[in-house]
Amino acid sequence: MIANHKGEVPVVILLLPFLLGISIGLSFSSGMYLMPLAVGFTSLLFLFLLLNFYYARFKVYKKQWLGGIIIHLLLLLAGWIAAINNNELNNPIHFSKLPAQTQLVRINNEPQLKNGLIRFTASVIANINQKQPVAATGTLMITIKDSAAMQLNYGDELLIPGKYSPIDPPFNPAEFNYKKYLAHQNIYYQEFLYPGQYRLVQSNTGNLFIANALALRRQMIQKLKQQLHDPNAIAVASTLILGYKADLSEDVLQAYSKTGTIHVLSVSGAHVAIIWALLTFMLGFLNRVKHGRLIKAIIIIPVIWYYAMLTGFSPAVCRAAVMISTVIVGKTYSRYINNLNILAVSAFILLLYNPLLITDVGFQLSYLAVAGLVVLQPVVYTWFTINNKWVDKLWALCSVSIAAQVITFPLSAFYFHQFPVYFLFSNLFIVIPTAVIMYSGIFYLLLPQIPYISTALAWILEKSILLMNYVLAWVEHLPFASINKIWLTATEYLLLYAIIICAFYFLYDRKTWLLRTSIALTLLLAVSISIKQYRSYNTNSIAFLNLRKNTGIVFKNGNHAIVLSNLADTDKNYNYSIRPYLDSCKISDVALYQPNQDIQSGFLRKQDNFIQFRTQSIIIVNKDYTDTISLKKRKTDYLYITGNPKIQLAIVNKNHEYHTIIIDATNTPKTVQLIVDQAHALHTNYVVLKRNKSFVAASN
Repeated sequence: MIANHKGEVPVVILLLPFLLGISIGLSFSSGMYLMPLAVGFTSLLFLFLLLNFYYARFKVYKKQWLGGIIIHLLLLLAGWIAAINNNELNNPIHFSKLPAQTQLVRINNEPQLKNGLIRFTASVIANINQKQPVAATGTLMITIKDSAAMQLNYGDELLIPGKYSPIDPPFNPAEFNYKKYLAHQNIYYQEFLYPGQYRLVQSNTGNLFIANALALRRQMIQKLKQQLHDPNAIAVASTLILGYKADLSEDVLQAYSKTGTIHVLSVSGAHVAIIWALLTFMLGFLNRVKHGRLIKAIIIIPVIWYYAMLTGFSPAVCRAAVMISTVIVGKTYSRYINNLNILAVSAFILLLYNPLLITDVGFQLSYLAVAGLVVLQPVVYTWFTINNKWVDKLWALCSVSIAAQVITFPLSAFYFHQFPVYFLFSNLFIVIPTAVIMYSGIFYLLLPQIPYISTALAWILEKSILLMNYVLAWVEHLPFASINKIWLTATEYLLLYAIIICAFYFLYDRKTWLLRTSIALTLLLAVSISIKQYRSYNTNSIAFLNLRKNTGIVFKNGNHAIVLSNLADTDKNYNYSIRPYLDSCKISDVALYQPNQDIQSGFLRKQDNFIQFRTQSIIIVNKDYTDTISLKKRKTDYLYITGNPKIQLAIVNKNHEYHTIIIDATNTPKTVQLIVDQAHALHTNYVVLKRNKSFVAASN
């Protein structure tokens, strides 16, 4: 399970400072650090070589730790330098640093259609200003609202206006940070185009191998659509076998996510292993031939990497491809390599190519899951000694699922805020259907159209997928199928991993200090969660959200909340911008009202345009607001302006006395500026929500 000595896993030990260096480089990524880091790296490397050449003269053997420290520092600096070099913003010819009236870009991934929009990333080739092209670099996220754009493919070059804009940050509490997500892919700017705003200049200018792989994948998806009839079955087959996820429905994704089987919908190590097993079986006869093992390796390794390219080079499949390639080479030359070393070697190779992969959730989950299988699964397996052969095999499968779930739980909870209760049953169930789907799908796609045989394979493929979907949907709707609203802080996330490491090390080594440490850390975690929940239940607040073209105000009273919004709770914008905030606040009771509804509850009263929430009050000014003058001014805390009303603040001030103006995002830029100018003139506090973060006000 665990290496008896660090000498058994040298690559794992060396990987740690490299990972630390990349992590530092992500936080301190400015190009200004590059020169001093390069000088430091060169100096340390020179010192290391000097100590090796004059090993005896300097009596380095008396200070064996010195070489280790220098190597670790070199790897740390190498990781830092790699992270800075990988940041496209540090390139002096990045397109954002050069003037551009138009830009020449090349599509660098497969365009995907979703909700009537074509979206893809493109590499900027040149900025064109005054008809003079200047070489440029960088990646741009492009969205086109035009049916003709469906004909665009990987490698096409387009001429587009140089009117890109920065990616918006999250505007609301607990909202997904799309800006950070794209920045970790070196994408910092986006552009939205309509018909007539772009022109195809040239086609098929991308990498020939990738272009052919994508074309082959499109052909295979079309072949699936010929014999499979259920849209969900086609989408799952395309995802599971070919890594094409664009057609997956939200219902299917939710079913797999809530049952802990979402990994099946990501082409990963298990899928690559099935391909490897199939190829090994088919080429088994080569073992009896002279140099047969070498010939088999020469055939299998390129096929494995072509499959990785066909499925989109996801981090999980790249990890598996590197690991399996290493294992094949080892077996070819009868060499044993520790599994953790193989895992670390694959991480080194991928991170040298792209240090930003360290931020990819798929990369993190993939490596953690495999590490858990290697390190924790043997410990879990020894919990029970079973004499029956078949029951023992079943327990071995259970131990695999438990080990993978335990090691990935903190990360999954940190990112996805849920835990699948019935993960063990779900993962045991999908073993056979997944294998049937993969093998029947591979044979169906690779074989030419053969009467009866192709139809039979397609029938098996479709029915297996439908069965798997049906059972997982059933599990999803079982009582207590998942624990939701798990919101961990970074400290709690690290505490969970410390508890898992100490607990499993105790089960392996039986040292009591590990058990005591695990219990102490568990108590500390419990205290942290309890304090967080106590504060949440005893906090009352008003959150004025930025929902762009929609209205959203959340009145939080302990673990109860009233949401005032024109969005339905099934709307994707509600689930993207409002629900995460409610979940992060541990809200157990939510009531949703339309902005024009009157409300009467224990902690909130709304009558027409007036809202009283505990000790605070709000006046809503919208298109329906009338400019009649009342005899007495009404004192309120907030004036909430929404829906682009055409009214002067001077008229509103005759009826109301308020402390702060809230200008929501539904107002046009012209209206916002008009209100801001008036507020300045009247020396009144104001908050603009348009293109700004939401405003959360505490309430007593």
